[in-house]
Amino acid sequence: MALSTPESHAPQQNHLLDALPIAEREPIYSRLQLVEMPLGKVVYEPGDPPRYAYFPTDCIVSLLYILEDGASTEISIVGNDGLVGLALFMGGGTTPSRAVVQSGGHAYRLPGQKLREAFHRNAVFRLLLLRYTQALITQMAQTVVCNRHHTVDQQLCRWLLLSLDRLPANELTMTHELIANMLGVRREGVTGAVSKLQRLGVIDHSRGHITVLDRPALERLSCECYAVVKKETDRLLPHPRGEQGPASSTA
Repeated sequence: MALSTPESHAPQQNHLLDALPIAEREPIYSRLQLVEMPLGKVVYEPGDPPRYAYFPTDCIVSLLYILEDGASTEISIVGNDGLVGLALFMGGGTTPSRAVVQSGGHAYRLPGQKLREAFHRNAVFRLLLLRYTQALITQMAQTVVCNRHHTVDQQLCRWLLLSLDRLPANELTMTHELIANMLGVRREGVTGAVSKLQRLGVIDHSRGHITVLDRPALERLSCECYAVVKKETDRLLPHPRGEQGPASSTA
């Protein structure tokens, strides 16, 4: 059955789906379903086997680790660069993290069984997914380093840049409290960091909306962690296009 979508949405808005050669898209594209991803939606809980893989187009999903006392810390984010549901093809079945929509929008979902079939049958798709997994592991590892060694100001800059890289626009809808929960820091620390960036003219913040006005300055104020993740992601994954397929395996 052919995929029918609103004009404003297309699978190619997701970089992994866009990287599939045109000749190999139909078996996957035909099973995709466009779904709304409202802010706060829980995609899956710790220990739950995911039923679908989600390929975001204009939303961001946070992978969070939840402590026994209810506190949470973000370990990585997924946007139009990848997918949510690695356990479906990695063989583990479940993960200890929670996946929650942190910036609302849309995604294309694919039944888990269809993802597994495509992973085993389609060599191009399999390489894309494995490379994306390596890029996500890099992001997770660098997040741990950043949270341990860098200031709240630097963590915020890194987080904003990573988020913007995974959205089609330069604006985020995000409260200070939600950012604090993502970073695992006090709300007051986030408020101070946001205010400082606004005074410097780097961002504009109003009623839960953050717009980046000076991205080069934001990159200069960030720690090295953003550059590490960006470089590895660019090395492993193709830039949005469609016909060139994944980056060379010898990269």
